[in-house]
Amino acid sequence: MNEVLIINKPSGITSHDVVNRVRRILQERSVGHLGTLDPMATGVLPLVIGNLTRLAQFYTSSEKTYEGTIRFGFATDTYDADGEPATPPQVATVSLDSVRELASRFRGTIEQMPPPFSAKKVQGVPAYKLARKRAEVLLKPVQVEIKDFEITHVENDRASFRARVASGTYMRSIAHDMGQEMGCGAHLESLCRTAVAEFELTDAHTLEELSAAMKAAQAPEDLFVHPRKLLPQLPCVTADEETAARIRTGRPVNLPELSQSRLVKVFTGQRELIAVATRVAGTLFHARIVFAGQSGAQVTPMARSG
Repeated sequence: MNEVLIINKPSGITSHDVVNRVRRILQERSVGHLGTLDPMATGVLPLVIGNLTRLAQFYTSSEKTYEGTIRFGFATDTYDADGEPATPPQVATVSLDSVRELASRFRGTIEQMPPPFSAKKVQGVPAYKLARKRAEVLLKPVQVEIKDFEITHVENDRASFRARVASGTYMRSIAHDMGQEMGCGAHLESLCRTAVAEFELTDAHTLEELSAAMKAAQAPEDLFVHPRKLLPQLPCVTADEETAARIRTGRPVNLPELSQSRLVKVFTGQRELIAVATRVAGTLFHARIVFAGQSGAQVTPMARSG
């Protein structure tokens, strides 16, 4: 099975838990995800299955969008609602105007301190492992980009928001930093990821829907993302049998109609993605990433696309 599946992750389990459940449901060992969601968070979790796990390298810098709620009044050690209070609770009644003004300071490219409970590594050790042991976590600020950050509603001590951010941005840190700016502490109370790259919440299915389909001995194609919708920024070409055979044995091919493209998706038929080819020179392309190759094909690994 070579597919891309979008799961609407429920709250309370890790992204790795979702991967393990899908492995069992599909009886497929080769399953990976395209970007972790915290256990508390819900929403879009794209999974790559079978040979299409090789697509992961193209999504490491994907833009993400979120909706969620920030609660003012106290901070937590994890910067979200799963953590223990880190500051004394206090009454915090905030206004829509004040929170919107504060949010405007976080738009654009900023320096952000990752949460101590995160996967960022400290001398090779994930920060969350040190934080769980109450060890000192010395993280460095990183540059992130917040492309859009809108406060949509405020009620008492809670502010609802929508955000569109570059990869590597922690919404937990934004909530925590806003609480510090307000002087009352804050944490991320809820978070739903509504999109990752081209994948949206409307594309997502629950684990229960997937399980029911498989128990009924059905795996309808509409459960999976149509392969031609993947990486929409790349042009695609349908290969004839001779071209497909050359690609599967690691030989370069001529694709004259795509001479201006650096990367090209190559299909056989409507659904079978067999390669992402790189233009070597002129109209000559080499299939550096092959998804359905013959045994023994010589294929050179390709560096991650920028």
